[in-house]
Formats: sequence, C-alpha cells, structure tokens
Amino acid sequence: MQPDLALSKFVPHSELVVERREVPTPKFPVIDMHAHFGPLVLGEHYRDLYDTGAEVAKFKSHGIRLVVNAETVWGEELDRLLAKIHPFEDFVLTFSSVDVTRLDQPDFERYVCRELRDAKAKGVRGLKFWKDVGLAKKDRNGNYIAINDRRLGVIWATAVELGLPVLMHIADPVAFFKPVDATNERFEELTRYPEWSFCKPGLFSFAELMEQQEDLVRQNPATTFIIAHGASYSENLGRVGAWLDAYPNLYIDLAARLAEFGRQPYTARRFFQEHQDRILFGIDAVAGYPFGYHPYFEFLETWNEYFSYSSSKIPGQGRWNIYGIGLEDDVLRKVYFDNAERILGL
Repeated sequence: MQPDLALSKFVPHSELVVERREVPTPKFPVIDMHAHFGPLVLGEHYRDLYDTGAEVAKFKSHGIRLVVNAETVWGEELDRLLAKIHPFEDFVLTFSSVDVTRLDQPDFERYVCRELRDAKAKGVRGLKFWKDVGLAKKDRNGNYIAINDRRLGVIWATAVELGLPVLMHIADPVAFFKPVDATNERFEELTRYPEWSFCKPGLFSFAELMEQQEDLVRQNPATTFIIAHGASYSENLGRVGAWLDAYPNLYIDLAARLAEFGRQPYTARRFFQEHQDRILFGIDAVAGYPFGYHPYFEFLETWNEYFSYSSSKIPGQGRWNIYGIGLEDDVLRKVYFDNAERILGL
C-alpha cells in the first residue's frame, strides 16, 4: 500500500465491463473545419515538417472529404503557405488573417480592404483570428486589443462584402483563467505547461472575454462568426445555447473540446439536437502529427459508455472519460458536412 502516492504516479485501470462499438471511419464523409498546416501551431519552419500529399492521403484515410487550414497569416507568409499546400487546394481550404496591431495606423482600413481582397483573389475561403487578440497583442498605448474593439470593425464588414466566414479562437478553457491550485480540474496540464495559465494580473478575465465575444457577434449581425472550441465555453452549454438562440450569425466548432462535450452526454445530446444547424465538425488536427478522429466519431455515432477521449495514459485535458451521444443520421449529416457546405458556399 502506498498512502502517499504522487498524483503523477496514479494511473488507475478501470474494471468497468461494458459493450463498446469501434468507429474507425465516420458514417458519412466529413468536412473538418479546424486544422493547421502552417506556423500558428508548427512554427516558422513548418514547410520542412510534413509532406502535403502524404498528409492529404492521411486525412482521406480517416474519412475526411475536405479540411480547413486555419492560419493567422497574411502577405508573403500567406503566399508561402499556399505554395506549401499546392496542388491540393481543392482538398485543403485555407483561412488567412490580417495584422491587427496596425489598427492605430491611419491607413488601417485601406490595408485591411487591400489585404483581404488580395487573399480572396488568391483562393482564401475565410478568416482566422487567434487568442493573441485579447490576451497578447497591444495597441500603441500599451492596452490589450479587445476582440470587440470598434477599430477592428472594417475587418468584419469586409468579410461580409467578400463572403468570408470568420473563425475565431477567443478564450481557452475556464480553468486556465483560475488559480492553479488543488481545486483546478486542469491542474496537471497547467503545471506541465505553466505558460498556458492566464490567471495573471493585467489580463482580461474569462468573464470579460465572454462579454467581448458576445458584443462582437451582436454588433456585427451580417458577419458569419465561427467561435472555435464550443464558442469558448463548452463547460457551459446552456450559455452557449442561449448565444446560438440569440445570434443567427453565430456557429461553433467542436475542435479540441471532446473531453468537455463527452463528459456531459445528456446535456450534449440535447444541445446537438437543438442546435444541429449551427455546429461544425473539427478536431484541431495538425499536419505532420497523428490525428485523433476516432473518439470524435465514437462520441457522435454511438451509445458507448465511459471511454477515453485521449490516447495518453493520463488524459491531457482532465482525469475523466466520456460517453457517446448516438446522434441520428440527419443530425450527423449536418454536423459532419451540411453546415460546413452552407458556410463555405460549396
């Protein structure tokens, strides 16, 4: 007996015996709306880290029909990224961005319009903005740039003009904004990666980011917003559902939040049924790395109980297992591809 066993050494094996149906490929072809082929995740040397053709074949082997490459690039870096994707542009649809730190410059509006029109002409299918808007980037006065800053309005207006949906990662899990102590459910993850904690003086709180997020969507009703990771708040699907009810221009994706959706199966199933027209499939896949599609398919398609969302011995996003929600075929089709087709104009 080890009464003082360290948490990091505690790797319990469940003795639960229940039926489990494997789902190696999805029931219907999938459009993955959230993946990365560029510097946002892979860094500046991303072009040396994978073979595009091999990655496309790997996606297809998992039942993926199309994939969105969500990257915060513009100008010459966008050109380099598109060159890396070539000649697979019909399978890998790229989203790009603009440099929001230029918002204080007198030509910012002209810059945004020019940059986005050029991107559209090059084949870009949407825009991507990351959490560094709000949590890292500052204006000339040293203030963090809020995502609902009115000076950014030209971006959302031009996106409407060009027919470009806007995919946004605004906040990380709620626990990342709370003290990293014995009550924090992501304690192991945050002690392993302390730089992921946003519980720091001077930063916007999670509540403030959610206020900014809702204000952004409310103030720009003609812009199609896809708020990634379950609209930043997959821990509170009641709140997310209220936003979806209030704002018809708002969509969400599932990327990297399977652990959250899957641990609340009754609430999640009801949520998917009520908001089936506004949910997009995505896992946050990264080119050159193993993909984690199977548990997503299992969650969406089966009634399997108490299975792992992770391939790690200690799950990375919390010490719990998940449950399937057994969606009907008509709902699956919408989540897997119908909704994405509509947004992308396919």
